[in-house]
Amino acid sequence: MVFQFTKATKQQRKARIALIGPSGSGKTYSALAIARGMGDNIAVIDTENHSSTLYADTFDFSVLSLESFAPETYVAAIKAAEEAGFDVLIIDSLSHAWIGKDGALAQVDKAAARSRSGNTFAAWREVTPKHNNLVDAMIRCKCHLIVTMRAKTEYVIEQVERGGKTVTQPRKIGLAPIQREGLEYEFDLVADMDLDNNLIVSKTRFPFLAAEVINKPGAELGKQIADWLMSGEAPPAQEAPPIHFITPEPPRAQQAPPTSSLRARYLSAAKALGIRSDIAEAWAAAMLGDDAHKLDRTVKQLSDAKRAAAYVNAVIDWRREQLLAQAAEQCGGKEQAWSWMKAVLNGDPAVASLAELELFAKELAAGDKVETDE
Repeated sequence: MVFQFTKATKQQRKARIALIGPSGSGKTYSALAIARGMGDNIAVIDTENHSSTLYADTFDFSVLSLESFAPETYVAAIKAAEEAGFDVLIIDSLSHAWIGKDGALAQVDKAAARSRSGNTFAAWREVTPKHNNLVDAMIRCKCHLIVTMRAKTEYVIEQVERGGKTVTQPRKIGLAPIQREGLEYEFDLVADMDLDNNLIVSKTRFPFLAAEVINKPGAELGKQIADWLMSGEAPPAQEAPPIHFITPEPPRAQQAPPTSSLRARYLSAAKALGIRSDIAEAWAAAMLGDDAHKLDRTVKQLSDAKRAAAYVNAVIDWRREQLLAQAAEQCGGKEQAWSWMKAVLNGDPAVASLAELELFAKELAAGDKVETDE
């Protein structure tokens, strides 16, 4: 691979701003005030129970109120703002994508509850890509972007002069933002808001804002940021790659391992994972059919711990459904069958082990047709 360096030039880009603060620090108002200096067409994604609309008499903007705070919902809302052609997009607040209803933490809890192990580490494998997609959507957003984040709050005791006397009083301060750790690295400007409505710059890529403290930031700050970002060269237009029409070659037949030896390897791997041979064979017949290539791929995947765990869960779920269908036939319906399984297993069939399911299978085989109440 050949690497080629080119002369660096400043290119135009959109702002990425994060305002962090406790309740009452003026995050929403400040975001709207700054946005007014960055463009005329402003949109707000509101997760704070329509709180942004309290300022509709002061600022001109459009609003979208979310009821679900799943990261994928945020992504869809960002795309909608881009397609509508807004100049500035405010997300108020981004913290709900982490701690709110259907947010990342809630999704992890649900994923862990669905798994037999209850392991949150495995659950994060499912949720992290969704949160990464949200971060990517913000980075690539075609609008100037301002997000607000709640801060974990704490009180400090201060000594103040009052009426000629020194007294102590508590003061609320903001700490880390309520979001995934390290998210602030994705923004051009990160600022803390305090209860005196001071914008305290903690991280910036704008030289003129280094270590600045701005009381009640407004449109002037937004215009200064937008002007500086748009003073560079226009980014190069991305040309679509040329389309080459190629006559496809006929597919070559792939040689799969001999079925007999492959089947023996599969059954051996399944047995090592605690799956009985007859169940492993039945599952393969139902899911893979006579496709030797699929069976070969399954055998190779079983050497990986994560894929092996997924295989075991798949077999157990398949066996549970198979037994439930058989029981439904004998009991006269799924509800009666589920109740019977709970009685035999003395627990919830949804979390039963393979051994417990096989115990139920024996009871099912040994029993006569179950009489149901009319």
